[in-house]
Amino acid sequence: MRLLSLQAVQYRNIEQATLIPGRELTVICGNNGQGKTNLLEAVWLLTGGKSFRGGKDAELIKRGAPFAALDAVTQRDDGVENTVRITVGPPGSEKPGRRARVNDVDRGRAASIAGGFPAVVFDPGHLSLVKGSPDGRRKFLDAALCQMYPGYLAVYRRYSRAMTQKNALLKKYEITTGAADILEALNCELAARGEEIQRRRLAYLELLGPFAVENYARLSHGAETLALAYEPIFEPGSLLEVLHQHRGDEIRAGMSLYGPHREDFEITLDGHSAKVYASQGQQRSAVLSLKLAEAACVKEITGQWPVMLLDDVLSELDESRKAYLLTRMEEKQTFVTSCDDADFLKTDGVIYRMDGGVLTKVRD
Repeated sequence: MRLLSLQAVQYRNIEQATLIPGRELTVICGNNGQGKTNLLEAVWLLTGGKSFRGGKDAELIKRGAPFAALDAVTQRDDGVENTVRITVGPPGSEKPGRRARVNDVDRGRAASIAGGFPAVVFDPGHLSLVKGSPDGRRKFLDAALCQMYPGYLAVYRRYSRAMTQKNALLKKYEITTGAADILEALNCELAARGEEIQRRRLAYLELLGPFAVENYARLSHGAETLALAYEPIFEPGSLLEVLHQHRGDEIRAGMSLYGPHREDFEITLDGHSAKVYASQGQQRSAVLSLKLAEAACVKEITGQWPVMLLDDVLSELDESRKAYLLTRMEEKQTFVTSCDDADFLKTDGVIYRMDGGVLTKVRD
């Protein structure tokens, strides 16, 4: 998959910018706070309208502007081109939220185009994958699965909707008429969708693991061995039984206590928890290993190399690790932001500079 062109209008601090990227490497340089990450985020929105920074609709629109728009031309590895338009309207406008058109056909909510433009993103916030909460690691798995298996998003949404309804019921269980029957129906729905979510996560982690292990070994020059292990709270096929067994516990707690929304996966280095013992450099190497492995999985499953979006990726890496990472940018289209373009001057990449939301090409 490749991005052939992108025009961003009234997007965050960008009044108007046109990006014509290189076939493989495109570097966006500039000081902090100039809009480099905003441009990467705009590319990421082509994957289905969500921001990897969690930005709300109003935050994506340039201050004082009525809406934001992204117009892109993408190309699959088989040469098929598509035009994609995403608009972001503020609450209360004629067309609020994020909407998408593909080849001039209205697709409604931008989330509907998930899977059409696979991409993998790394930004410094992803370092929390190692030492952060289980929620971040679950989102890492679920976001990847939504891109590779468009049907997974529907399953995930049905589970989340049933979970919201169940939690609302449990909080008012004693004063709700027919609460027992409603709870049984919701548990049946949660069990069916929850089993599918866990099954997909387990299969994905089994595919991801060997790639991540190899990447980490090369990044760290074999200093440690990385391993990944899913931590289920129910055995496959047993979720409904678990929910029945702990029905009383959940009623007393007033919230759902069992299901894939409570599961996690552990990252270890030489058998020791990375969450407890990993240094800053080890964390960065582990997350980069996971992200490179994610790209390999997309290729394995979809047949398309995803576009790589790497925000400030070279910070705190030694020269050998930088060299290894730069070699991994071959074959797939990669966008990198940097405060210093010195690391890329010896490459064949296209170089842009971003200053105050204004994008200027420095080198073809």
